[in-house]
Amino acid sequence: MWSFGDAYESYVGRWSRPVAVEFLRWLGVPPGRTWLDVGCGTGALTGTVLAHAQPAAITGIDPSEGFLDLARQRVPGATFEAGTATDLGGRTADVVVSGLVLTFVPDVVQAVGEFAQAAPYVGSYLWDYTSGMRMMRLFWDAAKDVDPAAASRDEGLRFSSVSAPGPLRALWAGAGLRDVEVTGIVVPTVFRDFDDFWSPFLGGAGAAPAYAATLPPEQLGAVRDLLRSRLPEHGPIELTAKAWAVRGSR
Repeated sequence: MWSFGDAYESYVGRWSRPVAVEFLRWLGVPPGRTWLDVGCGTGALTGTVLAHAQPAAITGIDPSEGFLDLARQRVPGATFEAGTATDLGGRTADVVVSGLVLTFVPDVVQAVGEFAQAAPYVGSYLWDYTSGMRMMRLFWDAAKDVDPAAASRDEGLRFSSVSAPGPLRALWAGAGLRDVEVTGIVVPTVFRDFDDFWSPFLGGAGAAPAYAATLPPEQLGAVRDLLRSRLPEHGPIELTAKAWAVRGSR
């Protein structure tokens, strides 16, 4: 499900950018630093660092060649390389960041340990899947009403052990990082109409779209119709997305 950069971009990549701006403002890293963006995806956070943080250099790493291809097209001025969060290959920088990544890493403790080894300053952000990322919450609530088995795929349940203030503080402190802080970041997510809201769930890139791809047509149609009944009938659909951000240093 991580092969299609354009599909991921329309799903959540576009919403990651405004979060990234607020995240960098909160980090407050001075200009002229070297950066490593782990799990860079389509380059949303990497490009925001270039635009707002005046880095000396930035490298984005990701295991998906499809995402890296799109990132290289969208973010000139950055270096993009294949790699994983649990093995940074000895790379070092002044700052390590990751956006919307840790919930999908097989060994999150090892990953944060790698971050702390690679740089003296480490920050990350993740969606608040339980209630704050409204487009996903609406989808999973409707999916569970149609298909009770969807509960086992619900990101709000699956990722609660990582994407919350307490677990994030514990991960950063456990990696030996100090002055650990967590904050919430909320941004608007405005969809032109219902099609703009619904069509990204059909792209296969991301946990909810990957689940949607497994549904027979009649069940997928039932989820769509239930969502349509719960959202404004006309005009823009104005929702919000909340992310939890964490930072620490050594």
